[in-house]
Amino acid sequence: MKKLYDGVQRFCAAHPRFGIPNLMRVIVIGNVAVYVLMLLTMRADANALAFLYLDGGKVLRGEIWRIITFIFVPASSSPFWLAISLYFYYWIGTSLERQWGTARFNLYYWSGVLLTAIVTIVASAISGTGYPVGGTEYVNLSMFFAFAFLFPDTTVLLFFILPVKMKWLAYLDGALFAFDIIKAIGAHNWAGVVLPIVALLNFAVFIWPEVHYLKERTKYQNSRKTVQFRQAQQQQAKQAQQQGYRHKCAVCGRTDTDYPDLQFRYCSKCVGYHCFCQDHIFNHVHFTEE
Repeated sequence: MKKLYDGVQRFCAAHPRFGIPNLMRVIVIGNVAVYVLMLLTMRADANALAFLYLDGGKVLRGEIWRIITFIFVPASSSPFWLAISLYFYYWIGTSLERQWGTARFNLYYWSGVLLTAIVTIVASAISGTGYPVGGTEYVNLSMFFAFAFLFPDTTVLLFFILPVKMKWLAYLDGALFAFDIIKAIGAHNWAGVVLPIVALLNFAVFIWPEVHYLKERTKYQNSRKTVQFRQAQQQQAKQAQQQGYRHKCAVCGRTDTDYPDLQFRYCSKCVGYHCFCQDHIFNHVHFTEE
């Protein structure tokens, strides 16, 4: 996972303009357009827009466009819930794009779409049965998990009434996620088992390594060997009031009060908070103990 994560990071750094800017706006507009077409054609033919669905068997027979068009199939037939869903995921997607940048967000979204298509096609090829997929339910859920990880304390109004933090919604969705997998196993719906797991795989590649990096960063920041300059500045301010000077060289003992034109710096390689004048900042033995 770490190698894939590092590869994604390098690719995004080398190609910052990769992808479609404001991708979620395109997805939302496409969903609205297809929903309007559904309303216009439903009375004449309920299956008029079936050609948009991802069907592994039909893709293998040459209907390649289904790999892309299925993402524009609305998740709900209710205009109210569709509007809520599109707004919610538009908000999440644009927030992730601002946080990550266009390149990484596009990689995250399109890799989820691609994994969904690959699993559906492979399942159809093995079983000889088509598994129609409309909409990006599991891709959106993976996107939601990513947002909840990055912004766990963001509060939303559940049912427009109850304020709930994103992390608690993520726990609830995770439980529903597991329930859907168990139910699919009981019904021998193997596509319903594999597709949710694939969505979690996408999350694992892009997000899970950040858990390790976050722990390492926290450990480093709390290490005694790490110089916390803001804390050092506060300590020096207190010492200045008590001792009559703010900076004192740990080698020669000169202070900023006695030598106001002398520059003083802190050494990041020394353990603790040790100040040195301009003559000794690069010419001293590093402190290894407090």
